[in-house]
Amino acid sequence: MASPFHPNPSTTALSFSSSLSTNAATLLPCRRFMAFPRPRRASSLTVQSKIREIFMPALSSTMTEGKIVSWIKSEGDILSKGDSVVVVESDKADMDVETFYDGILAAIVVSEGQSAPVGAAIGLLVDSQEEVAEAKAKAAKSASSSSAAAPCPPQETSNSAPAIPQPSPPPTKSVSDGPRSTVATPHAKRLAKQHKVDIATVVGTGQFGRITPADVEAAAGITPAKSNVPPLATPAPAKAAPSKPAAGSASSDPPALPGSSVVSFTTMQSAVAKNMVESLSVPTFRVGYPVTTDALDALYERVKPKGVTMTAILAKAAAMALVQHPVVNATCKDGKNFVYNSNINVAVAVAINGGLITPVLQDADKLDLYLLSQKWKELVDKARSKQLQPHEYNSGTFTLSNLGMFGVDRFDAILPPGQGAIMAVGASKPTVLAKADGFFSVKNKMLVNVTADHRIIYGADLAAFLQTFSKIIENPESLTL
Repeated sequence: MASPFHPNPSTTALSFSSSLSTNAATLLPCRRFMAFPRPRRASSLTVQSKIREIFMPALSSTMTEGKIVSWIKSEGDILSKGDSVVVVESDKADMDVETFYDGILAAIVVSEGQSAPVGAAIGLLVDSQEEVAEAKAKAAKSASSSSAAAPCPPQETSNSAPAIPQPSPPPTKSVSDGPRSTVATPHAKRLAKQHKVDIATVVGTGQFGRITPADVEAAAGITPAKSNVPPLATPAPAKAAPSKPAAGSASSDPPALPGSSVVSFTTMQSAVAKNMVESLSVPTFRVGYPVTTDALDALYERVKPKGVTMTAILAKAAAMALVQHPVVNATCKDGKNFVYNSNINVAVAVAINGGLITPVLQDADKLDLYLLSQKWKELVDKARSKQLQPHEYNSGTFTLSNLGMFGVDRFDAILPPGQGAIMAVGASKPTVLAKADGFFSVKNKMLVNVTADHRIIYGADLAAFLQTFSKIIENPESLTL
């Protein structure tokens, strides 16, 4: 895990992993480059404080901000390397964040229940009790500066805009005194690269002078697009004049029904919504296939007492079919090329409180059915307690969604971003079939629908895959080998 602890960018660094903050000017920066010993001036080289930031880590590739679930440690607690300090809720799970340093938790910047963008400081760590007061002062100063900067975006569109932004530059100037090191959030760096902005020239308005995405967008000249959002909420109660456009915009939305309530998305629900919208940019098509399940049902009755689940059987069958049709296991992310994945990692959709998650059965084609079932039960338990590690939910190459246990006979699944196909499995139901000799018979059948990325998978590819999957299900003895 990448350490969420890094030096305070506003101070002079002694090494890559530490920083110094002094109240008086010293000759320490010159000392780093001295080739010969100086005369004895020990009093001028005393180190007064060392403060490290605890920043919001990126716990998944899709995480842009995190929510503090709880602080395991309190202000003033002594920490040792490897101690769990805070529990962070990402878009998929709750994870403990550990410290990579010894020290004292001097100040908590982001309280429990509050959110912060990835890369933002959430706490301060010091080496001794003498430095706690200075760390608390820095935390209070950053909190006041951030609250003072908050009204700036909405008032840029009003007539009084020039009066507010003026107080915000002074803190950033004090941060950049002396040799300036550019510190920016990962998202800000990506935006700078995307918009071809020299990030070294951008003045940060975040905590301790950190460059935020808003700073990069302002430097790129695209601030109006972002400043249109806050005024909808803030100007209405502040002044009568701005309330008119707010009322006009509200009129476009349907009025709330009496007695209704508005519920904000959880972090997980926001991530699911983002992924579903993103999937709309991928050209997909769907193919359905009926599969006879009499033999599968008989196998399940035999192995069920041994702890084998139907989900594990279907995942194993899908993995074995993917071995013969690797293009269905492929991935296209940029629309210019695609990747044949070397591993077959079957992600399976699981409904949990407040959202949906897809634990991944890694190398499902290589595990026997019983080990796969055991692994699946462990993943489900971890998913429902929100303890999945990132590699246990974001490494899928093919997804399986099964609603058969609810009696659903057919449905279409939405393709997850970054995957080539997803299989939707319905319930197995008795079906009347006509034989070639004119007689009728009753067999159990289930309908399987696959949604695929049409940029890399074509109709013939998917039809061949479904035929192979059907043969495995109708002759399932190979699943137990």
